[in-house]
Amino acid sequence: MRYAILGTGVVGRTVAARLDSLGHEVVIGTRDPGATLARAEYAAWQEAHPRVSLADFPEAARQGDTLVNATGGRVSVAALTEADAAHLDGKILIDIANPLDFSKGFPPSLDPVDTDSLGELIQRTFPQLRVVKTLNTMNCEIMVDPARVKGEHTVFLSGEDADAKKAVHGLLSSFGWPDRSILDLGGIETARGTEMLLPIWLRLMGALGHSEFNFHIQGA
Repeated sequence: MRYAILGTGVVGRTVAARLDSLGHEVVIGTRDPGATLARAEYAAWQEAHPRVSLADFPEAARQGDTLVNATGGRVSVAALTEADAAHLDGKILIDIANPLDFSKGFPPSLDPVDTDSLGELIQRTFPQLRVVKTLNTMNCEIMVDPARVKGEHTVFLSGEDADAKKAVHGLLSSFGWPDRSILDLGGIETARGTEMLLPIWLRLMGALGHSEFNFHIQGA
């Protein structure tokens, strides 16, 4: 499978490295590849992962069979617009971003929130994509290696397309998520709930002093 990761931050790099380790073809998309490679942190990471290529957003989206949105949530629509609609038609977009608004400092607020979500906004703006919201309620290391947290814990799925969710479920399984831990919440509007977990996630990180935790849904 060919994956295009949109976003060069630690989240995108972590997911890209895991996909690469599983034998997938991976390209990372960025606005300006030259500027990205000029960053010492990224250049060192690229040297350690030579099979992962770097391209601008349109070329990355063209190459990827499945896309992963790891951009900052406030710029996700702009990045996807730059990726070019011609390269998005019918593709799955795994949205792992959150619409964090740092304009008033820390902790950030969410925008959109309550009556909308980033997942819905992306699906509305790019109806040709099959958007699946997942993995946005934990740190990136746990996303790709759930065994970092002891015991059972939960990853959520939201999206309109059943086949797309089935494909993403399979990817989560390859990351190490047991079937019982993957909870399908329903349509893309349910992304409002998972995105709104971020305020409590941030407070938990502050109270615990680390981010090596996740949510677990315990039934009766």
